[in-house]
Amino acid sequence: MINQCSCGSGRTLEECCQPLLDGVREARTAEELLRARYTSHCLKESAYILKTIHPDKSNPDDEKTLDEWFRTADWAELKILDIQKGGLDDDEGQIEFIAEYSGKKGPDRHHELSIFKKFNGQWRFYDSQTPKVKQYVRTSPKIGRNHPCPCGSGKKYKKCCGK
Repeated sequence: MINQCSCGSGRTLEECCQPLLDGVREARTAEELLRARYTSHCLKESAYILKTIHPDKSNPDDEKTLDEWFRTADWAELKILDIQKGGLDDDEGQIEFIAEYSGKKGPDRHHELSIFKKFNGQWRFYDSQTPKVKQYVRTSPKIGRNHPCPCGSGKKYKKCCGK
C-alpha cells in the first residue's frame, strides 16, 4: 500500500516529508517546512516541530502545547491559501493556510498566517498571526426586496426570484 503524505502534495510520505522529518535533508523552501511541520502534527511527532522553531521564538512551554494538540487533534487536511516569498533565495516568507482537524468539540479549522525566517541558512518557523479578514466588495448593484426583479418578470424581487 502506498502511504500518501499527509501534507496534501500528492506524493508518498517517503518522497515528500519523511526525508525532512528524518533529518536526511533540510527544507529548501518555507512551503516545504510548513508541509513537513503539518505532517509531523499528523504523525504526532514533536521532535521535528520543536527542532524547526526559530531560536529567537523558542519557548520552554512549546513541548507542553504540542502535547495538548496531539492529545486533542486529529488532522485531516492542509489547504495553502497564499505564499509570499519563502523561496530558495529568500530569507523570510509568509504562508497563509487552513488546517482542518477534529478536536475535543468535533470538526474545526485552524486558519493562520505563518512567518518563516532563515536561521544559519535553514528555514525555521518564526511566528504566526491571525490573517486579516478580507472585505467583500460587491461588483454589481444591490437588489433590494422592493426593486423590480432583474429576470424581467415585472414583479418585485421579493415576489419573484428573491423568494
